[in-house]
Amino acid sequence: MTKTQCGTIAIIGRPNVGKSTLLNHLLGQKISITCRKPQTTRHQILGIKTMGAAQFIFVDTPGMHRAHAAVLNKHLNRAAFSALHDVDAVLWLIEPEWTAEDDWILERLKTVEQPLVLAINKADQLADKNALLPLIQRLEALNRFAAIIPISAKKGFNLEELLAYLQTYLPEQAFQYEEDALTNKSLRFLVAEIIREKLMRFLGEELPYASSVEIELFKEGPRLTEIAAVIYVERPSQKGIVIGEKGQKLKEIGTEARQDIQKLLDQKVMLRLWVKIKANWRDDEQALNQLGY
Repeated sequence: MTKTQCGTIAIIGRPNVGKSTLLNHLLGQKISITCRKPQTTRHQILGIKTMGAAQFIFVDTPGMHRAHAAVLNKHLNRAAFSALHDVDAVLWLIEPEWTAEDDWILERLKTVEQPLVLAINKADQLADKNALLPLIQRLEALNRFAAIIPISAKKGFNLEELLAYLQTYLPEQAFQYEEDALTNKSLRFLVAEIIREKLMRFLGEELPYASSVEIELFKEGPRLTEIAAVIYVERPSQKGIVIGEKGQKLKEIGTEARQDIQKLLDQKVMLRLWVKIKANWRDDEQALNQLGY
C-alpha cells in the first residue's frame, strides 16, 4: 500500500504581499480573492492541493498589521495568528525589501515552534538580482528560518522547489480530503468573496473596507443558479457611491461578479444585488458575527 503524506501549512505575511495570489497559483484555480488593496483577505481560507501521494492543506490568512483600531482589524490579526499553532509548518511571505512591519511579525513569531519557511516574493522583479543576496544573508543570520526561498507567486517562479521543500514537513498519514477537493469553503462563501473582490476593485481607497457582503438567496437549478446578495456599508453617502449615478456602478460590479461566478459554477447565473446601511459594523461584535467574522 502506498504511503501518503498529509499536512497543514499556514501562509502568513503582512497585507498585500501576494499570499492569495500564491495560493491560487499553487492550486491552479482561483479560490482566494486578490486585489492590490490591503486587507483583501478577511477569513482563513483552506486551499487543498493533492499531488501524487502528498496532500497539502494551505491556510490563507489575513494580512498581519500593527494598526488595529477597529474591532474588525483586531479580528483579522487574531485570525492570522491563531492559524500558527495547529499546523505542520509556517510559510511566511515577504517582499524583497524588509520592513518595520516584518520586524513586528518576526517578534510575534518567537513563540511559534513549527518550522518557519521564508519565501521572498517578487524576486523576479529585481533589476539587480545580486541585490537579493545581502537580504538573504541578513535573514540567515537570524537563525530562525528552516529555509529561505526566492519565488514569484504571480509567474510561478520556483514554486515547484517550494512545494518539494514543504513536502518534507508533511507527516505520513491518510488524506483528510478527497483528492479532487480544492477548498473547505462553501459555494455561498466563495460567491460572497467574488462580489467583495469587485467592490475592492471598482471603488476608492476607503470604501471597500467599510463594505461587506451577505448572501441572502442561493438557489441552484439544473441550468440556472439564482443568487441574491446584500452589500452592507456604514453610511448613506457610501451607499450612494456603491450604487453610482443611475445605478451604473452597482451594475458594473454585478456584471463583473456574475461573469466570475458563472465560471465558478459552470452555469448561467441570475445575480441580484442590494445595498443596505449597517452603521459602524466594523466596530460591532454582533454585526461581525452576523457577517461571518
